[in-house]
Amino acid sequence: MNLLFWGLTIGAAGKILLGVGVLIAHSKLVHEETINYLVLKSYRTEHLLTVTGLILIVVGYGMEIHFYDFVQMLTCSGSDCALTATAILSQ
Repeated sequence: MNLLFWGLTIGAAGKILLGVGVLIAHSKLVHEETINYLVLKSYRTEHLLTVTGLILIVVGYGMEIHFYDFVQMLTCSGSDCALTATAILSQ
């Protein structure tokens, strides 16, 4: 398993956590029909899952960028960029 696999996996886990967090909080609100302790607790859980999901998305993105070696693209100039882009796109 390589860095791309882990980057995609972590990114997908972050997106899933975001979706689960939103679904949990909104389903509690629908079933309770009032804002009370249970609803507030579910919103705290949603907040935690959302922040964790966002962190995983950013980490996964960084892993993908590092895997494809796009960091070189930020510092190249002239014909070096064309050669680097061709090498990256041919992978």
